[in-house]
Formats: sequence, C-alpha cells, structure tokens
Amino acid sequence: MINLLRLDLNLLVTLDVLLEEHNVTRAAARLHLSQPSISVQLARLRDMLKDPLLLPGPRGMRPTARAEELRAPLRQALESLEQAVAPSAPFDPAAASQTWCVAASDYGESTVVLPALAGLRAAAPGTRLAVVEMHPARIARQAEQGDIDLAFHTVAGSPPGLRRRTLFAERYVLVGRAGHPRLKRRPTLAQFCALDFAIVSPDGGGFEGVTDAALAQVGAQRRVVLSVPHFLFVASAVAQTDLVAMLPQRLARQLQGSQDLRVVEAPVDVPGYEMAMLWHERLHRDPAHRWLREHVAAAVRD
Repeated sequence: MINLLRLDLNLLVTLDVLLEEHNVTRAAARLHLSQPSISVQLARLRDMLKDPLLLPGPRGMRPTARAEELRAPLRQALESLEQAVAPSAPFDPAAASQTWCVAASDYGESTVVLPALAGLRAAAPGTRLAVVEMHPARIARQAEQGDIDLAFHTVAGSPPGLRRRTLFAERYVLVGRAGHPRLKRRPTLAQFCALDFAIVSPDGGGFEGVTDAALAQVGAQRRVVLSVPHFLFVASAVAQTDLVAMLPQRLARQLQGSQDLRVVEAPVDVPGYEMAMLWHERLHRDPAHRWLREHVAAAVRD
C-alpha cells in the first residue's frame, strides 16, 4: 500500500501528462518544468509504483501494461480533485433546486419570511423553503448539524458561536380592536394600566414582560388577563374582544391589513429589540447561502 500521507500529488500530475504525451520533452514543456526535473519525477514514480511505466520506443516512449491500467482512473481522480478545490461557481437562482430550512417564531414568519417569500419564488422558482418552529435553546445545535440554514431571532437572545446579521430594530405599540372605546386616542398612564391586556409568553404561561418592567420603573402596574405562546393568536384575540396588547410595531402594521385593529402609542417607554439572522460558519462562504441571506436582508430592508 502506498502511504497517501507521504504521496506527492505533483508526481501524479506529471504521470498523467507523461501518459498523454509519451515524451519527456513535451511533458516538461506542458508542465513548465525542465526536462531533467521530469526525468527525476519519472524515476520517483517508477520507484513508488514498482513499475517502469514508460519504456523507450521507436517514436517516443511506450507505456507499460501497468501504466495503461492507471491512465483512466488517474485522469478521473485528478479531475475530481480539481473540481473539489476549484472556486465555487457563481450561484444562479433561476437554475437552483435547493431546499432551504429556516427556524422562526410566528413573529419571524410574519416580519421576515413573509416579506421575502414573493421575491424568493420569483427569483428562484425551483427552490423549496421549509419553515420550522423556533426553539431558541436548539438553534446552535440545529445549525451545527445542518438541520437549519438560517434562524431569525433577537440579537439579545442569540446563542454565541453563530454568524449574525442584524436585520432591523423593533419597538412596541399598543394594539386593540378598531372600535375599542378606550383607544380613540393615546391613553394616559392611568388609563393604560386600567386596560385588560393579553401577553405573548414564548415559554408559556407567563404574565409579565418588558412592559411590566418599564411600568415598575415609574411605580405603575397593569392587568394581564390572557397569556398565550403566539403573536398571531393575540392579534386575533384583541381584534375580537376588548383586550389590548403591546405588540411589535412591524407585526402590528402588517396585521392591520388582515385584522380590524387600531394602533396607538403607549404612554410608557418600553425598550425594543433588534431582530437578527443567524447561521453557522460552515455556510458563511457558500454562494447559494450568501444569495439567500442577501435576499432576506434586502426584503426586510425594503
């Protein structure tokens, strides 16, 4: 067995050219080497393969039976190696057939995936997109194992070790049904705290959030009567009852087209957050993945 760890691949390139040219001088010219250098490499090949490989003949050199056996598999192996180390070809979305998988909450689906979807279908009609439920604790492992290509999550909650690109900054607004009797104008702090609130609790069952922390700083407290795990259910709930909710502005603006909602400014300053796109280092330079990231970023920016 030949020890591949000590194998000089340049010798195989030389052998490939010699088997094609049957002439040391022409092989040297093609490889931009001197004739003595090619002769030295041929000697090393003969020693390595335990065969003369090329013998003097009336019209150049004649390959041995062993050399003839090597010709086709050697050429195929070198072509495969050249393809493996060649620079990646430019990505052509119109001809692509990738299946991409992204992790997103229902908020991420509405504010990131949905704005990017129509353009994705138009530019890359042969691709497929799978959106899976967001599990923040699993993002890093899913990305590392190749289960997901992208995840859409808050910057503050992003796991370490992943590449990240901030997509936009988000702020909270007060949302209720269009005919809500207490939302005809911006409520005072006292009126705000007297409303019945619904809250999104991603972990389930929570009745406090960033709004409550902001209220506590000014010595106030609101009444939260409904806790659910999804933003879209909250939007439906406030559209059909007198409940109100503090929702991200992008989502609220988008839902106004499908729900009968009224959006007003809250009387308390609630800290917002930044939304990010996350991916693993192994995909960072992949042309197809780079195209997908740029498409998503442009879609939410526009």
